[in-house]
This record gives sequence, C-alpha cells and structure tokens, in this order.
Amino acid sequence: MEVVKSQNSKVLKYILVIFLGSILLTISSKIKIPFYPVPMTMQTFAVLFLGMSFGYKVGLATVSLYLLEGIIGLPVFSNSPEKGVGIVYFTGPTMGYLIGFLFATFLAGYFNFKGNILINFIKLLISVSTIYILGIFWLGYLIGWDKPIVSLGVTPFLLAELLKIIILTLLSKNILKLRKFI
Repeated sequence: MEVVKSQNSKVLKYILVIFLGSILLTISSKIKIPFYPVPMTMQTFAVLFLGMSFGYKVGLATVSLYLLEGIIGLPVFSNSPEKGVGIVYFTGPTMGYLIGFLFATFLAGYFNFKGNILINFIKLLISVSTIYILGIFWLGYLIGWDKPIVSLGVTPFLLAELLKIIILTLLSKNILKLRKFI
C-alpha cells in the first residue's frame, strides 16, 4: 500500500512540475525585454532550463504540453493572440523553432552538466542550435530558399541567445540541484 501511495505522490509531482513548466514557458514567451537588434523573450532560456533542471523526460512532457496548448488555441505562444492562435499560428513561420524546443529540451536534459564551465557552455550551445537549425529549415521551406533565411531567422537573435547561454552556464551547477525535487 505504501508503494502505491509513493507512486501516486511521484506521478502527482510530475504532473505539477509539467503544468507549472508550461506556465513558465508561456510567461517566458510573453515578456519582451528590450534588446538589440530585436526584443528578447526568455523562451529558449526556459526551454533549456526545463531540460537541465528536470531531465529530458519531464522536459519533453512539459514542452509537449505547451505546444499542445498552443495548437488547440490557447494564446501561449509569443505574439499570440495578436498574430493568431491555434494550428494556424503553429504552422506559421515559427513552427520549426517551436518543434526545435523539443530537441533542445531533450539535449539539455540528456547532457551531463557536471563538467567544467566551457564544456557546459558547448553543450548548451549545441542544445539551442537545434532550435535555430529546425527554424531555418522550416522558414526556408515556407518563404523560399531564395530569401536571406539566416539573416532573417537567426542573426537578429544571436546576441540575446549568447547572453542566455552564458547565464545558464554560470547557473548550471545550481540548476541541476532542482532534479532532486522530482
């Protein structure tokens, strides 16, 4: 009986973390921080944070819930509801980046961040790169490869991304401590 109670408690804890994580992702997409050359949101920071702090399984479940919320029409994505909601918004120019969230969360949750700071930085750089790689592929498919895809879909975000990765790298050892709570 005690084992069942313990299992139920663990499942409830996972559900709570996943739900709160999807709220964190929503909030991180809505806050626009003035930055050069484009305003910065903290979405990619939150995506990597969720993977690092709770592992790839809970991280993937959290990002999946967030994407599902957006697909069914909840205004969770950045620029929604202003620029649309639901599947129409999801399949727009940002779909590749949104799908990239899944890969970035997986890698950030899978990698071991107990190494030195430079190795941790490289692991986070690899993780976040999946967002931009998938974003570029989708953007190129959607608007045409004859357009300056990288200067439209990556370059404006590089400085902000570098700042977020540096912050996560510096906090990585402390972020890992959150794993013991689930």
